Amino acid sequence: MVFWSECLVTKAHRLFAARLTEGEAMSDLCREFDISRKTGT
Repeated sequence: MVFWSECLVTKAHRLFAARLTEGEAMSDLCREFDISRKTGT
């Protein structure tokens, strides 16, 4: 069974990775997604 929260986390992870690949700064993305830089890497 897949829970909605798991789907949202997966979607957020994909969005984070896509934006990072497009050239956005890691520190800016981490701040926006409210995660540490260690988590973002």
